[in-house]
Amino acid sequence: MSSSASPAVENRPARSPFAGPDERGRQLWRAGGEAVLAAVLVLLTYLGESSIEARLVGRVPALAVIGIALVLVRRRLPVVGVVGLAALMGVAPAAALLTAVAAYTAARQWETPRRRVGLLLGAAGAAMVTCAVSAPVLEVGSWVFGLALGAVLAVTTVVVPGLVGTAAGQQDRLLRALRERTAAAEEARRLADSEARVRERTRIAAEMHDLVGHRLSVVSLYSDGLELALGKEAPGLQDAAAVVGRAARDAMRELREVLGVLGPVGQDAGTDALTDATGTRGDIEGLVEDSRGAGIPVELRWEGPDLDTRPARVRRAVHRVVREALTNVHRYAVGAHVSVLVRHAGERVEVRVRNGVPPVPPAATTGLGTGRGLIGLRERVALLGGALEAERTPGGGFAVTADIPAEAGPGAEPTETEPQGEGPGAAVEEPGRGPSAFQRRLGGAVIGLVGLAGVGVMMLFGLVLVHGAQLGAQSRSNEVPRVGMARERVERAVSFDSDTVRAAAAGREPARPASATDCLYPYVDNGSEGGRLEIVRYCFRADTLIAIDRFSVPMVTEKVTEPPHGRRTHD
Repeated sequence: MSSSASPAVENRPARSPFAGPDERGRQLWRAGGEAVLAAVLVLLTYLGESSIEARLVGRVPALAVIGIALVLVRRRLPVVGVVGLAALMGVAPAAALLTAVAAYTAARQWETPRRRVGLLLGAAGAAMVTCAVSAPVLEVGSWVFGLALGAVLAVTTVVVPGLVGTAAGQQDRLLRALRERTAAAEEARRLADSEARVRERTRIAAEMHDLVGHRLSVVSLYSDGLELALGKEAPGLQDAAAVVGRAARDAMRELREVLGVLGPVGQDAGTDALTDATGTRGDIEGLVEDSRGAGIPVELRWEGPDLDTRPARVRRAVHRVVREALTNVHRYAVGAHVSVLVRHAGERVEVRVRNGVPPVPPAATTGLGTGRGLIGLRERVALLGGALEAERTPGGGFAVTADIPAEAGPGAEPTETEPQGEGPGAAVEEPGRGPSAFQRRLGGAVIGLVGLAGVGVMMLFGLVLVHGAQLGAQSRSNEVPRVGMARERVERAVSFDSDTVRAAAAGREPARPASATDCLYPYVDNGSEGGRLEIVRYCFRADTLIAIDRFSVPMVTEKVTEPPHGRRTHD
């Protein structure tokens, strides 16, 4: 039985243990840098914890390599990295900052809240259990002290970094969704612009069909009549008239075929079709009167001669500009004062339609429009060799200005049209100059280091509190001091050494044992009887209790200055 894998499986490269879910490549350089940083973090944590209590550092030299290996695979194996480092932290608290890094990465990487919460709780529990179990074994303290230490480490290095990583992950996913949405909106805008250009070209093709087709129809009609007339009066010219008629009909058919490529040629046909009088002074005055009848105060100013002698393409462009601008006023600036200027000077025709601020703002459902009308106008004017601008005025209104050649030639069609505004009031979005990828990475690294420093400060502060509570709990034990006890056990059984009690006993205490090297004068908290202070003295030789003396000294009611430490004598 032979087994063979598919080529896709055979050629697929093995995934690196240092790479994340969406990363490619081996990421060896990054792993090397992280290993160095991890070693530095372990060393700094080791020094900080050893300054508090040397017993807290654990077996750091032997376990540091394991911790560094776990933090390097945290992206590929987040569960192993976080739980393993949390358990390792219970034995060697110097790996605490590495645990914080792994918890932050896993919480930021995982999108499922249930898995994320389960991982963080499991890691926190592992840290507390290992600390409670290892504390008596490593002679750090009792299991209660280990449990308290594990709770502090779990909160500061697992829970807090996990919450921060969760917030950072949500922010990353939100930014990614916004980028995708922006890209989709930009693509939709490009498609809308393309559709507007196609529609405008279709309208232009329909107008050409109406105008040129009408002329060819007239030529064909006259040629047919001429052919009939010449059949009686000049039969020799009848064939020439027939040729003219056939040429006109062929031209009409070819025109339909060519314009049919651009779109349906009958789109602008009917009662709303543009005529030869379109764009003349009378036509523009008719548009103005229609707007006035709709309640829009429009003022028309015509400078220069009429446009009836200009090409139909120019006149139709003038008509389109005025009609589109007035239509936008009806939609978005109802009641605003409008001024229409048509200036025909020399070889240029300038059309300017400006409106003020409407007395009543448009309804919220009106929106700003699709902008396809202005896009189509720009396409039409650009084909004539002119330019069109649509922008807001300083006073809050809107202005549409078109500069059109009076004798337009076959203007070159632009290959790409720059993005323009999307109707009245629309602003053109300028691309933001954001930080580069290197700057973002550098900023993230700085923020990460600052966060690690904060976690380290919180952790050390918690260790100080736990260690202080341990010493306070151990300062008074229930054991009764007896001769032969070690000094450490005696200090745990009695209260702290009091300089006040030592000063009160100076000169009044019985002689110390000859072999005593030092004596302890605990604080007396049972008061006095008969004006005398009861004192218990514990004398040691080589940290071993050799004598317990109880005596009393008279109480001093006035303020007594304690003798300097240099006058203390030891037998």
